[in-house]
Amino acid sequence: MKKIILFASGNGTNVQQIVDYFSANPQVEIPMLFCNNPKAYVLQRAENLHIPSMVFNKNDFFSTDIVFDKLKEINPDLIVLAGFLWLVPEKIITAFSKKIINIHPALLPKYGGKGMYGHHVHEAVVANHEPFSGITIHYVNQYYDSGDIIFQATCSISTTDNADNVAEKIHLLEKEHFPKVIDNLLFGNR
Repeated sequence: MKKIILFASGNGTNVQQIVDYFSANPQVEIPMLFCNNPKAYVLQRAENLHIPSMVFNKNDFFSTDIVFDKLKEINPDLIVLAGFLWLVPEKIITAFSKKIINIHPALLPKYGGKGMYGHHVHEAVVANHEPFSGITIHYVNQYYDSGDIIFQATCSISTTDNADNVAEKIHLLEKEHFPKVIDNLLFGNR
């Protein structure tokens, strides 16, 4: 049995896609969702999907071992940041080395770093007249968006695209690739 822990801060569309993808696989369990935003819609999604959730604040995450201890208790095979916006404490990164991944809505190293998430990324891509954008799935380290790249997928950007159009294209790439990359990390090429 492979255990995936999900971390999210917002709506939870990637969480939904990951859960849906693995729902028919008896070899995969998603025992918990961790969320740093008590008002995030992802908490409702988790409830609807019968996945227990743990809500925590900055003090819990950065100054105590509450989250760390729960992760150690669960001992996941993979921790997936699916729209989670905080840096992960070094203690967690060290304890789960090469077991924490993130998805970023751009082709890193471009458009990464603090403050570069969601619509901010798409607006920057459009403002700079980029011909391409895409997604990057990478391992998490102690810096924003700078861990080793696992996978990238691209989409073309036309001169008439706005940030909303780019967001739609990125969501399609996330839906198509994120669960498959997770599957491959857990089980290798099957």
